[in-house]
Amino acid sequence: MDQDEGQAVPHDARGVHTDLAAIEAAAAKIAGSVHRTPLLSATTLGDRAGVKLYLKCESFQKTGSFKARGALHKVLSLTEIERQRGIVTVSAGNHAAAVAWAARRAGVPAVVVMPADAPVSKVGAVRGYGGEIVFHDDRATLFDRLAEVQVARGLTFIHPFDDPVVLAGAGTVGLEIVEDLPSVSVVVVPVGGGGLLGGVATAVAGAHPGVRIVAVELAEGPGFGPALAAGKPVPVSRPPGTVADGMTPPFVGALPLEIVRAKGVEIRTVTEEAILEAMRLLATRTKLVVEGSGAAALAWLLSGETGVPDGATVAAIVSGGNIDPARLAEVLG
Repeated sequence: MDQDEGQAVPHDARGVHTDLAAIEAAAAKIAGSVHRTPLLSATTLGDRAGVKLYLKCESFQKTGSFKARGALHKVLSLTEIERQRGIVTVSAGNHAAAVAWAARRAGVPAVVVMPADAPVSKVGAVRGYGGEIVFHDDRATLFDRLAEVQVARGLTFIHPFDDPVVLAGAGTVGLEIVEDLPSVSVVVVPVGGGGLLGGVATAVAGAHPGVRIVAVELAEGPGFGPALAAGKPVPVSRPPGTVADGMTPPFVGALPLEIVRAKGVEIRTVTEEAILEAMRLLATRTKLVVEGSGAAALAWLLSGETGVPDGATVAAIVSGGNIDPARLAEVLG
């Protein structure tokens, strides 16, 4: 079966590709509906890392993360029949809220399959945007539950990180970076399933081929390192109680994995402890409230093992700011 017949598939079934032209077209399509987020200088933190640092603040984006870009682009690209049928996705948080928001904006019914232990703030966001939630107890079989719901209701699946239309929307983050900071020499991207990374790498490499692109994943639950070693996506372990839930999908995307190989993206890891410290620094030094994945790029830059030349112009993506208040208090305390 193809996607229109209800099967959950990893890529868009209409043969769409992710390239710079597709990302530029996505930027035009979603302009005015999402924010062009600020690229803020962070001199004190940059001095610690020995670089000229800029933070791409997707924590200020609609729904509180970069996910709004790809979700809206995908929803706006649906056929009229797909809109009428409704959509379904699977996510522990930011993608779930973004799809619910985009669906409400376009008048499309949305169902979200979420793990039963998803963060309270993200569950509340989905409900607030009018999305229907189907909870599932076992994170390892979330995609199986998704497929059951999709087939039973005839819904169109919006993949969190392995769809070229979603990646093109996410890639507008990278497009804005190179437009607003032409002198950038290094772009650092937090990575989970790879949707943001795949889009940003495509945009940056397409517009400024000489820029170094570094993907930072969680050391306690890496996905791309093992996938590159195996030559294909493999199951990703999830550290219990991690603050970086956005970096721990069940597997990485096949399409982002292809892009990582093609664009020469460097894969690096950062520890949970380093992320927690970066969250505290962002809160106290820059007054930015971020979730764990949003602090990962800075955490790596402060590791002292980056190989980035002194004084280099670096853009670090702060991917999201959705963290439960109680968890934030725990981190800052």
